[in-house]
Amino acid sequence: MLHLLRFLLIAATSIVGYFFAPFISKAASAPLWGVAGGFAVGCIIVLAEILLERYSAPTLIAATGGLIAGLITGNLFAYALSKTVEAPEYFYALIVLVFGYTGTMLGAAKLRDLPFFATLGRRSSGGANLNVLDTSVIIDGRIADVIESGFLPGSVIIPRFVLKEIQLIADSSNPLKRNRGRRGLEILNKIQKSALARVEILEKDYADVFTVDEKLLRLSKDLEASLVTNDYNLNQVAELQGVKILNLNNLANALKAVVLPGETLAVQVVKEGKEAGQGVGYLDDGTMVVIENGRSRIGEGLEVLVTSVLQTAAGRMIFGKIPGPEDFVSGG
Repeated sequence: MLHLLRFLLIAATSIVGYFFAPFISKAASAPLWGVAGGFAVGCIIVLAEILLERYSAPTLIAATGGLIAGLITGNLFAYALSKTVEAPEYFYALIVLVFGYTGTMLGAAKLRDLPFFATLGRRSSGGANLNVLDTSVIIDGRIADVIESGFLPGSVIIPRFVLKEIQLIADSSNPLKRNRGRRGLEILNKIQKSALARVEILEKDYADVFTVDEKLLRLSKDLEASLVTNDYNLNQVAELQGVKILNLNNLANALKAVVLPGETLAVQVVKEGKEAGQGVGYLDDGTMVVIENGRSRIGEGLEVLVTSVLQTAAGRMIFGKIPGPEDFVSGG
């Protein structure tokens, strides 16, 4: 629809140019030049719209304020200079343009940091936090429960290009990818039905960017929104670019229960460990428990005495052993 509207605008300006040109020139080629001029005007308008949509409302208003201030200052300076220096008219026009350009750049860079523009930015987003969801976090599914619990305040933004990516995955010939895509669509449906979520499908796209990750980063920066993801690589790139990240894996690790050496846990031994005699079990939150001399007890539920806890980049590991009478005696 957006591309169609842009095409209709260019067509309309071309038609206007065709009928308007004969009023300016009586030459036989005037209508042709009118079409070319109207087409160029339409293209310039569309290009300006594409460039301007990258910037937030406070930035555009600040830049406009800077432009006005620059033009006024440039005119005053050119007028004062014309009283003392004789120069061609285009010289003074160039001075005004330079001041206008400088004012625009300074306005966009500095004025938006003032309290008024910061307040305007919050109002333009409804006074609420904006959270952009990426493909990985939607397919993961846990985001629906986080939203339902009320721990993700503000509005949930689902870009149209993310929705298209999930639809492509759901239509894949690979059964595994197809199931993941369909799960993502089910999660989206669940999020939209949630009474606690303000969900917006955002049509904004970036024609000059080809990867979904780059589009997500630019969109998050333009909206000054948080990017919700599970993707480790996207997380790292976003931090380098100054984009605020909400990583569900980090949240899950933060919510895991604290276990201290000397405590006992109820664990089901499910498989062998890497070292001789070790057994491995898991807590309800997925934390791995390595049990000394637990290999012979695979399939059994045991009381395990925690001996140490190891925190790694991949998560947390608990090491324990099957307690003997001496452990309970020392514990008493």
